[in-house]
Amino acid sequence: MSTELKPDFCQTGNLTAGNRLQSIDVVSVQSTEDRANALTSGHRACQGCGEALGARMAIDKVMELSKNKVHVVNATGCLEVFTTPFPETSWNVPWLHSLFGNAPAVATGVQAALKAKGMEDVTVIAQGGDGSTVDIGFGCLSGMFERNDDVLYICYDNEAYMNTGVQRSGATPPTARTATTPLSGPHPGNNFGQGKNVPKIAMAHGIAYVATATIANVRDLEAKVAKAMSMKGARYLHIHVPCPLGWGSLPKDTIKLARLAVESGLYPLFEGEHGEITGVTKIRKKVPVDEYLKLQRRFVHLFKKGADTEDLAGVQAIADAHIKYYGLLDDGEK
Repeated sequence: MSTELKPDFCQTGNLTAGNRLQSIDVVSVQSTEDRANALTSGHRACQGCGEALGARMAIDKVMELSKNKVHVVNATGCLEVFTTPFPETSWNVPWLHSLFGNAPAVATGVQAALKAKGMEDVTVIAQGGDGSTVDIGFGCLSGMFERNDDVLYICYDNEAYMNTGVQRSGATPPTARTATTPLSGPHPGNNFGQGKNVPKIAMAHGIAYVATATIANVRDLEAKVAKAMSMKGARYLHIHVPCPLGWGSLPKDTIKLARLAVESGLYPLFEGEHGEITGVTKIRKKVPVDEYLKLQRRFVHLFKKGADTEDLAGVQAIADAHIKYYGLLDDGEK
């Protein structure tokens, strides 16, 4: 008679100093054989798509914590297009396609309907890219926050309208080349001082929970999903998801880029509750922004001979400001 042996420990990964073993109880959902695969195979995402990774990581954790009692409302955009070409779908969850700009409102209606039917143990997720979140659906999102609807909204931020031809969004970084911010004039690419910071705007609404996450740190991402799931009311999670097609980067560099965005200070990881910052993830090893930018063709003009060094310095200044504002370095580090 054979008995199944289960491990007590697992390896933590390559960035751990010293003992690399940790309890199997804290392993990520993505490392387990019984993960939900909320977003399964058969979709049509590009190689190295950060959004596909982010969506699976986030919704698999939601599935685990809710015991598979989840309804997902998905705004129009890349994630909707590459996962649900009619009449097919790669989603293993109850899933509803909304318009580009009204996913928060539709999710509010779904939550109200479930409550009216006595199904208050079902988690409602609204999700979309930065175009539907930062721009087109911004008003509906603010309304959801003001009403404090019991919905977790997840934004997968790839910093442009990738599905429709890589046009600039309110989350596109300064100097980035897109179809609508061409390389022309004395300061080519997207302008400085435009766009909006939706995690900060969400914080200003005083909602229960706001957090930023990245696909480069799956345990941190899952922990923030779990924290959001432990609360009621409106909650917001902003996940950074590099896009090889729109960024002009190699598919193999997707996770590397996500990590460099954090380590340079351009994408700070933090949590907030009821309008106050409650935690930040310190930078493990600070890197200059050019290490991150050089891997993307959308920034190639910053490194050409004769390029205006003020533009690169301006991007570095943004990263440095984030590091100072959020306290991302330990005392004494520079």
